[in-house]
Amino acid sequence: MVFWEGYVSDEVMGTFAPIVVYWLYAGLYQLLPPMDKYRLHTRKEEDDKNLVPLSSVVKGVLLQQFFQATVAHLLFLITCKVTTTSENVVQPSIPVQIVQIIIAMLVMDTWQYFVHRYMHQNKFLYRHIHSQHHRLVVPYAIGALYNHPLEGLLLDTFGGALSFLVSGMTARTGVIFFCFAVVKTVDDHCGLWLPGNIFHLFFQNNTAYHDIHHQLQGTKFNYSQPFFPIWDKLLGTYMPYRLVKRPEGGFEARLMKD
Repeated sequence: MVFWEGYVSDEVMGTFAPIVVYWLYAGLYQLLPPMDKYRLHTRKEEDDKNLVPLSSVVKGVLLQQFFQATVAHLLFLITCKVTTTSENVVQPSIPVQIVQIIIAMLVMDTWQYFVHRYMHQNKFLYRHIHSQHHRLVVPYAIGALYNHPLEGLLLDTFGGALSFLVSGMTARTGVIFFCFAVVKTVDDHCGLWLPGNIFHLFFQNNTAYHDIHHQLQGTKFNYSQPFFPIWDKLLGTYMPYRLVKRPEGGFEARLMKD
């Protein structure tokens, strides 16, 4: 039993809930006070280094989410035969759903690592497609899904569809997985090292880890997203870091090169 049962189908929730969650969670970060003592970059760095205004970032994210919702709806139409309710769908047990979510996490990480890394290694793809995401040298929450539309389709949307199909999860489990993936992605781009952040406690691949990748000297490292650093460690692209307190407040994630 879920709170939306009887109102909208699991398939509709799976299509639109991740978008709503994205704007709620990213918007929460956007509405926070400056939080200078927890920032990984100063506000001046954000203003000076970022090459695209917030208004363009919002438009870019909305465009990606339009394509994302379209593909998600088609995926559910094909695999789940959308109905007004999902009472006829047998939901697996909680342990099975947990296993499916873990499988989906591993599949998504694998897809994103290799596609992401290739977009850095192929000069044409980086210059014309992936560089759009790196216009945000200093990441912030709303810009988590600021990508070229083709990258958003290939990296995020197709990666999500593959995770869903390989794991064998139902649309209801998909709602949980995709919303969790969105929250994790937004948090990784928030630019804040907040005390007690559960993602920093349980995931080595976190805000500071991904911040290293956005730094000029770290663009060839820490490709893994959004959950685990497994592929970085296996294939030699893992870059450890240390957090250093800045005298003026906040932290700096510094590469720990050999």
